[in-house]
Amino acid sequence: MTSDRKRKIRVLIVDDSASMRQTLSSIVDAAPDLEVMATAGDPFVAAQRIQAEVPDVIILDVEMPRMDGITFLRKLMAQRPIPCVLCSTLLEPGSDLLFEALEAGAVEVIQKPRVDTRQFLTESQIRITDAVRGAAGAALRKRSHLTPEATKKLTADVMMPPPVATRSLARTTDQVVCIGASTGGTESLREVLMALPPDTPGVVIVQHMPEKFTAAFAKRLDGLCQIDVKEAEDGDPVIAGRALIAPGNRHTLLQRSGARYHVGVKDGPLVSRHRPSVDVLFRSAAQYAGANALGVIMTGMGDDGARGLLEMKKAGAATIAQNEATCVVFGMPKEAIALGAADKIAPLSAIAGEIKKFQARGNP
Repeated sequence: MTSDRKRKIRVLIVDDSASMRQTLSSIVDAAPDLEVMATAGDPFVAAQRIQAEVPDVIILDVEMPRMDGITFLRKLMAQRPIPCVLCSTLLEPGSDLLFEALEAGAVEVIQKPRVDTRQFLTESQIRITDAVRGAAGAALRKRSHLTPEATKKLTADVMMPPPVATRSLARTTDQVVCIGASTGGTESLREVLMALPPDTPGVVIVQHMPEKFTAAFAKRLDGLCQIDVKEAEDGDPVIAGRALIAPGNRHTLLQRSGARYHVGVKDGPLVSRHRPSVDVLFRSAAQYAGANALGVIMTGMGDDGARGLLEMKKAGAATIAQNEATCVVFGMPKEAIALGAADKIAPLSAIAGEIKKFQARGNP
């Protein structure tokens, strides 16, 4: 019994709603590998709970009395980093608050509807428990040395670059870059895409995100990057200087008509537990692009994309897996490496450079 308890992921639930704490507690305790360590009605109580016992993961609301969740998250990440899943009605697609949460250090973000939240959370049980498991494996960047004094200090304390105007190049390209990411991918993708020049080969991305969030994510990146970034629509051409991001809840695959690539955006069943699925994108790239493609698998929980990357490699494509040290969750890349699907294993900071090398190979 004791050894089983030690293997469980301990969760602290912070929400000012008693009914919400009860619902979340039921969801967590129903999972065999999770358990509720404690609950708290606001960040002040949460800080006291953390001083007594440090959880593996925190599920954190945003709108709470005395201190909001984002402010608490910033203090937590600066002093005593603990993986956090934010769950709130305020985290609407396109809202500044959503991106503030990600930039502050949230590993996962779940939007609650403003009505029938108990029913929504019960129906979203798999997503919530998967988010907690992914967060538990997150490798957070420590912004200060962790000491008992730092945890006590937390209790005491609680008691962007300008947009670059660009135009996609009008020409099509016979090279294409396909990227797959999940947990931790939003900020990792930002780092990679911001480093790419305007003449980069066309990029197609699957990032596991909920429906409607991807359009806001693409719009934000479009304002930060030298390349254009947009949410993919069925039939969009894949052209140099532009990245297409798969819309939430729709599979996105590479297709080809003559010498020109375009994307198909389709409904369909879950593949590797996801829609959109990285495997779907990578397998289509193996079929239609072969040696003209580069596949990149980045941080994320699970194995989505691992088999697809192997298919790309067998078709002659160049393949890269992000290394363990720079992954938030070393799941998808780990599985790809285990299958022998990755030609190279690279840190996050080197991925943009590898894309440039791929481009130079095709354009001597």
